[in-house]
Amino acid sequence: MEDNGLDAFAANNVNKESVTPVVLVTGAAKRIGATIARRLHASGYAVIIHFSTSSNEANALVNELNQSRENSAACLQGDLCDKDSVQSLAEQSVAIWGRLDLLVNNASSFYPTPLGEITEEDWSSLVGSNVKGPLFLSQALTPALTNSKGSVINMIDIHIDRPLPKHSVYLLAKAGLASLTRSMAIDLAPNVRVNGIAPGAILWPEREMNEQDKKRLLDSVPLRQLGNPEDIAETLMFLVSAPYITGQIIYVDGGRSLYTSAEI
Repeated sequence: MEDNGLDAFAANNVNKESVTPVVLVTGAAKRIGATIARRLHASGYAVIIHFSTSSNEANALVNELNQSRENSAACLQGDLCDKDSVQSLAEQSVAIWGRLDLLVNNASSFYPTPLGEITEEDWSSLVGSNVKGPLFLSQALTPALTNSKGSVINMIDIHIDRPLPKHSVYLLAKAGLASLTRSMAIDLAPNVRVNGIAPGAILWPEREMNEQDKKRLLDSVPLRQLGNPEDIAETLMFLVSAPYITGQIIYVDGGRSLYTSAEI
């Protein structure tokens, strides 16, 4: 695991438990994760940006946040598919400011796996990032979250209820994360709340989509528009601030989950 200058950062913060709430956001270097990190930072959180390979983006975001408020952001690299790496990520996260109040399991691998072409590598990558990583990271951070009476937010997917063609492994993993969300809410109560957010069409996929596919997707959204990452961030802020909500999954999809089929 890379430390990305963390040793020097930690040297100035050793044994200085923060009075500021601290959040770890996985997969926070870009896209929805970065928006969530910025929103939480703006609300007063100290933010730990986890990344897997997007080192440049993660460090740029940390610099941006620290320019806004000194010593309020750090980044850590970790492979969520590797249990030892996850354990190290958890330990380093708590060590930075001596506490953790919120875990956002946002990181996710997403790509098609048509039946007949699925490999063990596909299984390891998709299940690892979407459910194995969140499980073991949440487990490792449970003592810190219990101490702070914190919460966990898991990023799920509306397609767990309306299968997306050729994405069976991804959807299996996300369905597992939905089940984990509810199970953890029971197991970690009353000290830690656990909820989920199921985004719909928020950003166009990083893979190319032609205009016909984009139109067909928007035609399946009752509000007839793409969402934006801020919609997810604001839903997350609501869940973080709602002390009597646990074990719930909120769909943020412009009504798309009201339809029964999924073509895209």
